[in-house]
Amino acid sequence: MTQLLETQIFGEASDQPTLLVVHGLFGSGRNWRALARNLARDRRVVTVDMRNHGDSFWDASNTYRDLAQDLARVIDDLGAPCDVLGHSMGGKSAMVLALRHGEQVNRLIVADIAPVPYEHSHISNVAVMKSIPIDRLTRRSEAEEFMAAQIADPGVRAFLLSSLILSPEGNRWMLNLDALQANMTDIVGFPDAEGRFGGPTLFLRGGKSPYVRDADRPLIESLFPDARIQTLPEAGHWLHVDDPRGFLASVSGFLGQ
Repeated sequence: MTQLLETQIFGEASDQPTLLVVHGLFGSGRNWRALARNLARDRRVVTVDMRNHGDSFWDASNTYRDLAQDLARVIDDLGAPCDVLGHSMGGKSAMVLALRHGEQVNRLIVADIAPVPYEHSHISNVAVMKSIPIDRLTRRSEAEEFMAAQIADPGVRAFLLSSLILSPEGNRWMLNLDALQANMTDIVGFPDAEGRFGGPTLFLRGGKSPYVRDADRPLIESLFPDARIQTLPEAGHWLHVDDPRGFLASVSGFLGQ
């Protein structure tokens, strides 16, 4: 049976295309609610929980072709074409969607990621989360203290712990950590390009982030010939958190053209 991703809808359908917002690794649609509400003033905005994240289904496979196909099914349900905004892992998923199912995408926004493999891995973060004895936790602060001994950045700790649910029915992660660990090579990689996407495309990068380099521009322009790259100078990889006003202005301006 084909499974649809869990979604949350903001605003009402209008003469503007629906905007589909796709979160990054270890995140969920909840991380994008404030932005979605702001963008929903003149259109319907839909956030998704990707497979193995949030309230969506779990599956052993987490390749970008899988993720793109999941998004294609959501757009089939919403009505194509949609504008699509994806961050990090969600940005790679959105790019593969546009390259493989271009008829479903109107405008594409890729937030701080390039169509390239990366050398870093998030296996250490998975290992930290799996090592926390969540069954014994009574307060979130206990998990934070345990994590602080291994992850120095408080922002990273807070982001990861946003997927920890403490409940009388049982504590749990809203992440399929086993599947994400097993698929990490695919997640930090990028599949061989298939086709091109000729629609308007914005690559929005953080000036303090190393993820989208000037050296990536030729490849970006070959796959997305109507692409432009814009930089938010004071933002890092989580540019929508570091500079929410600048991010919102850039996205709104691009979608309004």
